[in-house]
Amino acid sequence: MLRQLRPAAGLHWISKNRNNNQAMKKRPFASYDRIPDGSPGTGEPFFLAVGQLRRPHGVRGEIQMAVYTDFPERLQPGVKVYLGEAHQPVVIHTRRTHNEKLLLSFVEYPDRTAAEILRHQTVYILADKLPELPEGEFYQHQVLDLQVITDQGAVLGVVSEILETGANDVLLVVTPSGNEVLLPWIDEVVLEIDLEKGQVRVHLLPGLLPE
Repeated sequence: MLRQLRPAAGLHWISKNRNNNQAMKKRPFASYDRIPDGSPGTGEPFFLAVGQLRRPHGVRGEIQMAVYTDFPERLQPGVKVYLGEAHQPVVIHTRRTHNEKLLLSFVEYPDRTAAEILRHQTVYILADKLPELPEGEFYQHQVLDLQVITDQGAVLGVVSEILETGANDVLLVVTPSGNEVLLPWIDEVVLEIDLEKGQVRVHLLPGLLPE
């Protein structure tokens, strides 16, 4: 199962144990997780998007947030998040729901006038703060850029995007020649994900490869 941090991230996830007809939660605007900022390989901070701020609500600094995560309950007062491309650190002051929307306020922005400048800012968390997932479940950003190999040992390409079609998720794989292959996220096709090896092992059903 694929969790997404929305990106995101609740966070969205893929599970090898879910039913094939069980669609992943829809996100408001992208078909795959946003590329995380930073580089964990170089020791830089590694950020993942969990939402996007919309418009202020009321006069006490509250602002609506579009949720990209499967775990919005983790965004509680006192939690540090990071705003915008500059990843400005702020602390959540209040959190509540209103008409099925999430309303947040931040310690650093105590009133509506201050909160106005936060419109359309992406909200990030540090990737090392993610909750651990059960065995067989993965965050979307973990699957992106993995090498895809067939059950015959052939290299097919790398995962470029994860598309949400409604019926099931679809891996968009870019081949070494630059062509694109769409692989449905079903048990008959996606056989195994090995994060240590950086690989997705797949079985190619008839018709999946272009003629």
